[in-house]
Amino acid sequence: MKSVGLDVHLEFCEVAIVEDGVVRSAGRVETRPERLEEFAAGLAADDRVALEVTGNAWEIARILEPHVAQVLVVSPSDTAIRQARAKTDRLDARTLARLLAAGSLDGVWMPDQLTWVMRRRLSRRSQLVWARSRAKNQVHAVLMRQLVGRAPVSDVFGVKGRKWLAGLALALEERETVDGAMRQITFLDSEIAGVEQLIASAALKSSEIKRLMSVPGVNVIVAATFLAAVGDIHRFKNQRKLVGYLGLDPRVRQSGPGPATHGHISKQGSNSARHALVEACWTAVRQPGPLHAFYQRVRARRGHSIAIVAAARKLACLFWCLLTREQDYAFAQPSLTAKKLRLLEVTAGSPTRRGKPSGVWATRERMREAERVLAQQAEHAYQRTVRDWHAAQAGKVGASATPGHASKGPSKGQAARQTTSP
Repeated sequence: MKSVGLDVHLEFCEVAIVEDGVVRSAGRVETRPERLEEFAAGLAADDRVALEVTGNAWEIARILEPHVAQVLVVSPSDTAIRQARAKTDRLDARTLARLLAAGSLDGVWMPDQLTWVMRRRLSRRSQLVWARSRAKNQVHAVLMRQLVGRAPVSDVFGVKGRKWLAGLALALEERETVDGAMRQITFLDSEIAGVEQLIASAALKSSEIKRLMSVPGVNVIVAATFLAAVGDIHRFKNQRKLVGYLGLDPRVRQSGPGPATHGHISKQGSNSARHALVEACWTAVRQPGPLHAFYQRVRARRGHSIAIVAAARKLACLFWCLLTREQDYAFAQPSLTAKKLRLLEVTAGSPTRRGKPSGVWATRERMREAERVLAQQAEHAYQRTVRDWHAAQAGKVGASATPGHASKGPSKGQAARQTTSP
């Protein structure tokens, strides 16, 4: 059995092999499918291969995987190669091979095909939205340079806004900028709509995405981004593992007899999933319910910024519970969920019902108000639970200590981990 290390580049892979405890360099292999197939055919069925995460690492792993016992794609931060005193392609490959032979490498989870497709679609949508925002900012910059002032319409890029922009008297070069930016926006709108239709069609077939959408404030993009980053939720034994994977856990510093201090969140893992959870909380904490009460309680002590991140962490834990237990959100608002699912169907291409008479509007509004009242009752129940818990802990000796941790209380000016309070 051989342990093979690959230092991957755009045009070639540097190869090193450990066999019977001896490390040797094995030259280079071109990163072309036919050359990689020839290289893989020369490996034994019980060999193992390790390579670092790069843009082309997943395709290389896909080619090698059928020919060997194991292919490990590892994070560069786990190999300490970046901090090496001497760093060359040959030394990097030999280091990977030695670490693999010693069993010191943990592989990055390789997503399945459906998860990978969703990741690429969400990434493409994010890039298109960024490009559209850039074009819109060009238009706003022209209006500022030309001293146009505030627009008389709420949406400058809507139907009325476009007519208003077309009628403005602008300098020749500025008019060319606005017209070019508007053409870009029109094209990007159509591209974003096409990607969102593909995402919505896949979401309608996923019971997990629809289950997460039962939480107020969570739309299809948030649910799909979370699942694309996490994959199989059963990979995580508990909520703390998931929170650490998403980088929403605070950094901990402790040495010697002193207590542990907790700082900012680690920000490890998927940045897009973390961003989506925080953005969802901006809406979720405005809805009545336990999450709103939790946000209010943390904000009263630590301020809005820390409270919204804490709510994102709580939302991730809630997602873990919903997916592992295969249950919908207990405090969901059915009419709101039905509305989100209907919008999802329309985005996927279902015909709309505009112009058709409907007498359910008033009934739907009454249902919506009744659901909000029930959600407020759930929020009050959560607040009573927290008060009762604090009252019970106040009579205990050393109640402020967190079990199993060195910290004896919240560190001043820094975020403290909460693990035992509800």
